[in-house]
Parts: sequence; C-alpha cells; structure tokens
Amino acid sequence: MLTPISETKQPSPLQRILQTVPQLSQAEMLELIAYLAQKAQQTATSQPTYYWQDIAGIAPNLLEGQDAQAWVNQVRQEWHRAIIEYEAQHLSRRCAS
Repeated sequence: MLTPISETKQPSPLQRILQTVPQLSQAEMLELIAYLAQKAQQTATSQPTYYWQDIAGIAPNLLEGQDAQAWVNQVRQEWHRAIIEYEAQHLSRRCAS
C-alpha cells in the first residue's frame, strides 16, 4: 500500500516551531515572543520608503507631449460620453419593454 503524500511531507519550519512551543517553559515562551516581536519590528522598519520623486520621469513619453490637465479633461469627457450613451441605451430598452 502506498503512503499518502500528506504523510510523507516534511513539516514546515513554522509547523516544527509550533509543535515545540508546548514544551517550552513560560520564560522561554516569553523570550520567543520578544524575539519574534523584535524581528517583526526590524522587518517593518527595513521596508523601503518610496517617494513621488523616485518615479519622476519614469515614463516621459506617456502623454506624448500632451498637457497632463488636458489629458485628464479629455479622459473625463470620454467617460462622461460613455456614461450618457450607456444610460440612453438602457433607458430606451426599459421604455421598449
């Protein structure tokens, strides 16, 4: 008979730690908690901080020389037209039924 894969799979490092925790004394558990908290804090503070200046110029030809505000206005107008067309189609369908 073959052994199911789940039984032959080695436990992950986390699973091994969790299995060991009940065997620790209270002092060791507190030490483990403190260690993990310190590691988590170090990881959180070691994450890079990004600033808008970091991405300045990343896509210089994105607007192909078009003014950014003009592009925003154009996109808004296109969306507004699309919404009006959508509403008109759905209103005409409701009236037809």
